[in-house]
Amino acid sequence: MSLFLLMVFFQEGGGLTEELKIRRSAAKKACDILGVKSVFFGDFPDNSMDTVALLDIAKIVESQIAEHQPDTVFTHHAGDLNIDHRRMHEAVVTACRPQSGYSVKTLLSFEVPSSTEWQLPGSAPPFMPNWFVDISSTLGRKLSALQAYATELRDWPHPRSIQGVKHLAHWRGATVGVDAAEAFILGRQLA
Repeated sequence: MSLFLLMVFFQEGGGLTEELKIRRSAAKKACDILGVKSVFFGDFPDNSMDTVALLDIAKIVESQIAEHQPDTVFTHHAGDLNIDHRRMHEAVVTACRPQSGYSVKTLLSFEVPSSTEWQLPGSAPPFMPNWFVDISSTLGRKLSALQAYATELRDWPHPRSIQGVKHLAHWRGATVGVDAAEAFILGRQLA
């Protein structure tokens, strides 16, 4: 199975700020730990992607899909509290519409601690996973990658802390009978 990782970092205005350079460097280090072979950075306004035309975002996603020809695409959950996550979800779904001869066969949504679970009940679709991947043997590598990307981490008891992420992995694993798991929502699969 080929996997596709689209990384989009946001910034206000033009040019790379020092903070953005640090975040990009940390992201690359985390991707190296995970064995990611290709990373793409796009520039959009932070926490304001609802001001960008959906078609403009989708075109960038489409160009990455055309270049890499993935059969599996992961995207944010449609109900995330973060507007940028919701907008990326819309753009990915738009870019991954089922078409004859298209490489994308599987579309999965993932959860983001401190965004997915913070949405209020009834205000967005809940994250109800139906696809699980056993990460029992690779949880340590995931946590190492998160530590490399420490600018996005918070102190415990925040859900986006090392302990919070570890607890979530064990909880998701326990729900399907393994030590640790990643949980997803299957949006579409063509077998």
